[in-house]
Amino acid sequence: MIPRIPPRTLRTWLTDGAELALLDAREEGEFGAAHLFWAIPCPFSQREIRAKALLPNPSVRTVCVDDGRGLAEALAAYLIGAGHRNVAVLDGGTRAWAAAGGEIFSGVNVPSKAFGEWVEHHYGTESVDPPQLKDWIDSGRAMVVLDSRTEAEFRRMSIPTGISVPGGELAYRIGDLAPDPNTLVVVNCAGRTRSIMGAESLRRAGIPNKVVALRNGTMGWELAGFRCATGRTERFPPGPPRSAALALTRARGFADSTGVRAITPAELTAFAADATRSLYLLDVRDPAEFAAAHHPASRNAPGGQLVQATDQWIAVRNARIVLLDDDGVRARMSAAWLRQMGQPDVFVLEGGVSALPALPARPVPTPPSVAGIEVLGLTEALDAGRPTVVVDLARSLTYRDGHIPGALWGVRGRLGLLRGALAEAALVVATSPDGAAASWAAPELAALAPAAEVRVLRGGTAAWHAFGRPLVKDRANPPDAACIDAALRPYDRNSGVEAAMRAYLSWEIDLVHAIVRDGTVHFGAAA
Repeated sequence: MIPRIPPRTLRTWLTDGAELALLDAREEGEFGAAHLFWAIPCPFSQREIRAKALLPNPSVRTVCVDDGRGLAEALAAYLIGAGHRNVAVLDGGTRAWAAAGGEIFSGVNVPSKAFGEWVEHHYGTESVDPPQLKDWIDSGRAMVVLDSRTEAEFRRMSIPTGISVPGGELAYRIGDLAPDPNTLVVVNCAGRTRSIMGAESLRRAGIPNKVVALRNGTMGWELAGFRCATGRTERFPPGPPRSAALALTRARGFADSTGVRAITPAELTAFAADATRSLYLLDVRDPAEFAAAHHPASRNAPGGQLVQATDQWIAVRNARIVLLDDDGVRARMSAAWLRQMGQPDVFVLEGGVSALPALPARPVPTPPSVAGIEVLGLTEALDAGRPTVVVDLARSLTYRDGHIPGALWGVRGRLGLLRGALAEAALVVATSPDGAAASWAAPELAALAPAAEVRVLRGGTAAWHAFGRPLVKDRANPPDAACIDAALRPYDRNSGVEAAMRAYLSWEIDLVHAIVRDGTVHFGAAA
C-alpha cells in the first residue's frame, strides 16, 4: 500500500525545514496548466530518466501528485520498485490542495520566475522600455545590449546589436565587454526573469556602469512594433576573460553577503558519503566548457539557466547543493541567488573542477536492450512498400522542427491513441532524436502491435538525416492543443501569439502577489 497524505500534512512538510521532493507525474503541458508552487515536473513517461537525476538520495521524503487521475500512484509505485523508501501520494492531488485553500499556479519554472519578480521589487532593479532602447540604438549611444538567454534562443530571435552572454557569464565577463564605466549596460531575455536577474547580478557585483533590464524582453520589443533579428551569432569571446581576477573579487563580495560558504574537497567527499542527505553536484560553466572536460559525478547546469529554471535540476527542497566552475566566479554568483531563493545549504567547491575528489560517477539511466534497425534497413522497407509505421517519440516541438516523412508523433504512456494506425503494420519503427527515448517506448509499442516486428532506429532521427534522407518540418503538426508534453511559449504557438505574449507577461508580474497568497514561499537569504 502506498501511503496517502492530506493537504494539511503536505503544507506542514513544506515548511518544516527537512528535505522534501514534490513530484508531479503529469506531462509538462498538463503540469503547466495547474500545479502546486513547489511541485517539480517528473512526467511518468520520462520516469526512468527524470527520477534518477532529480532524486540523488533514495531515502528522501517524496510526495507524488497529479490531478487525481492515478499517475501519481503509478509514479510512486515505480519509485518504490526502484528502491526509494519514503514515498507518499497527495490524496486528491491538485484538486484537493485547492479545495483546502491552497494556491494553484500555472506555467513552468514558477519558483524561479516568482523569485525574479521578488528580486525586482526587493532591489528596485531599473528597467527601460523598448521605445527608449530603440532611440538609444538609433542615436548610437555608448552601450552594450547583452542577451542573457541560451545561445540557441539568441539565434532564434534577438534585439538588434545584441550579444549572446547567457546569464551565468554576465558578471564573469562584463569587465571585458564593457571596460569603460560610462558604457550603459542593457540586459534582455525573452520576457522578464532573466532580464531582471542578469541586470541585478551585475548590480550586486558592484560594477561601476549603469545597468538596466529591458522591460519585457524580446516580447516587449515585438509588442512595441519592432522587429527582432534572427540567425545572429554574436557572442562573448571564448576562454577566460582578461578581467577574471576583478570578477572574482566582485563575486566573492556578493556571495559572502548572502552566506555562501566555500568547502574543501574533503568536505565534499563527506557530503557524498552521507546517506541521510541529498547532494546535487552542479557544474555551472558554459555547456561548451562542460562538454570539453567535466567530472562524471557532476551535471551541467549553466549558471543563469540554473537560477532561471531550478526545477530542471533541483527537486529536493533543503538539499545540499555544491556548485563548481574553474575559478569561482560563476559558482559564487549562482550560489548567492540560490541562497536567496531559500535553499539553506548551498556551497562552492574551493578550487573548482580541478579540485574535485574521486567520487562515484553520476548514475546514467540505461535504456532497455531492444532490437534495432539501421537507416538503410528502414529505407529498404519503405521503398519496398512493406507496411511500415514510424513512431517518433521526440518532444512535440522537436517533431515539428523535423521528422521522418510519414512518421507519427507519440507520447509514451499515450501510445494507445495510435493503436488503430499500428493495426495493419508489419514493421513498427520507433525513433527519437538520438534513439534513446525510442528504446524506452519500444516494449509498449510491441504490446500494442503484437503481430508486428518492432524495431528501434539506430542513431534515431539524427542518423536518418545524416544518411542524407529528408526531414519534414511542420509547425502545425501536432497542433497546439495536442502538445501535452510541452508548456508552449507564446512564440511556439500557431495563432494568438500577441495575446499569448501579453498574457504571459501579466502572469509573470502577478506571481509576486500569488506567492503571498500561497503562504509557503519565503525568499531572502536562508538562515
